[in-house]
Amino acid sequence: MELTIAAALASAALLLSNLASIMLAASRLKRRRVTTPPAGAQPPVTIIVPSRGVEPFTQETLQRAFSLDWPRYELIFCIAHADDPVVKLIDAAIARHPKVSARLLIGEDRVSANPKLNNCVKGWQAARHDWVILADSNVLMPRDYIQQLMAAWRLDTGLVCSTPIGSRPDGFWAEVECAFLNSLQARWQYTGEALGLGFAQGKSMLWNKPMLDANGGIEALGAESAEDAAATKLVNSLGLRVNLVASPFEQPLGQRMFAEIWARQARWARLRRVTFPLFFAPEILTGAAVPLLLALIAAAGAGVSLPSTALCVLAIAYLPECLLAWAKGWYLSPRSATAMIVRDVMLPAIWARAWFGGAVDWRGNAMTIRAKAMTELEEVA
Repeated sequence: MELTIAAALASAALLLSNLASIMLAASRLKRRRVTTPPAGAQPPVTIIVPSRGVEPFTQETLQRAFSLDWPRYELIFCIAHADDPVVKLIDAAIARHPKVSARLLIGEDRVSANPKLNNCVKGWQAARHDWVILADSNVLMPRDYIQQLMAAWRLDTGLVCSTPIGSRPDGFWAEVECAFLNSLQARWQYTGEALGLGFAQGKSMLWNKPMLDANGGIEALGAESAEDAAATKLVNSLGLRVNLVASPFEQPLGQRMFAEIWARQARWARLRRVTFPLFFAPEILTGAAVPLLLALIAAAGAGVSLPSTALCVLAIAYLPECLLAWAKGWYLSPRSATAMIVRDVMLPAIWARAWFGGAVDWRGNAMTIRAKAMTELEEVA
């Protein structure tokens, strides 16, 4: 009987914490709307875009980068190798938009084992302006991209970021990735910000360049396996905050396969595990798997119908999550609840995988991720 009561109370506590996180995130998030330029000064901005390879939405993301509603900004595209096929697309986009200041820089500065950071160094050094955005090439920038980032800057801010919001999934596994990115990872990141625990996200990062240069420059972001983890620790050490934009930016997904999702989520989990182990440890409790298991144990002990118990737990877990996605204008379909269930079945395995060593894949590079270091094993693509 004691086990039954304990299991029931633990399940209820986890379901309530899940609901509380949704409510906290909802209080921080705003539905997508156009942000008007600030009435005061609109300082010039540099946007550094590290790129590699051609992706399904590359043409569109390039076009968006050249169509921003900001009076003065420059684009610096960074490519590690001159034979990368995306070079032709970037050159063509620059030629089509002569009124936008844009450059393509080729080469790699080996300041860390992080290939993305190495690719960005030359862009950082070439940036002409004091405000610099590091933006992944697959971010679908809205016209008010710069406005939204600048609007989130406060007097006590050290960095402004945006989590990726998955959109345009093609196929079920892409919907599973939406379930990971949107109503799970973005939700908990905004919950953390609401609790004063802002964490950086490398998809879009707005920096004040003089501030970062005075504290080690972009090379300081190589202190951890991932640049966003290093950014979080650096900003916190300065007594400043990491802020998130009110409406996170889209990342169009297209087709996805199970192996891609597994590799990406395993890599991110491993990075969180080695950089913030105390925050990573309870991640096993964030999905529905553990509260469902505890509820079934309690139901079995009390002689309650197991199927009815499971349906109640799933409804309590996923209905608020679907409502959050609907309220914020994120992708939602009749298959979303099923995708969330599959995601939560994967979560315990991904969490367990993160506690063990071994190589993970990072954009074609096999990496071994360790605390304070990341070793590149081999070039595989």
